Amino acid sequence: MELDFAKGGGMLPAVVQEAGTGKVLMLGYMNPEAYRKTLESGHVTFFSRSQNKLWMKGESSGHVLKVREVLVDCDLDSVVVIAEQLGPGTCHEGYRTCFFRRVEGDRLVEVEPRVFDPKTVYGPSSGSQATRSGQEGSK
Repeated sequence: MELDFAKGGGMLPAVVQEAGTGKVLMLGYMNPEAYRKTLESGHVTFFSRSQNKLWMKGESSGHVLKVREVLVDCDLDSVVVIAEQLGPGTCHEGYRTCFFRRVEGDRLVEVEPRVFDPKTVYGPSSGSQATRSGQEGSK
């Protein structure tokens, strides 16, 4: 089976769902090397578009995503990774999932509690802008 990386400019969107709950934890992108490393290592690995390099989820936080199953869509151009979350949260902003906000009218409302302090995990200069520009949360 050959996945179609060409449709996405060399990358596939990869949705990560929590094993057991089915909760969506995050969305990242995989190039062929990240996909191969994910399958070989058993740990979710992405290609960081902002850093132009591979990164294993949890490499700086320790909050690793352990692969349980990989599902491929009908067009062979996106995947769902069912993973076990090893650590308190997936989101670099301190939440269990990156999808911790809900749209209510014209507002975004936080619907989940923060489960860890990003400054403790990533350092005092962390925060959404700092992590987006160079730490693990970069996608």
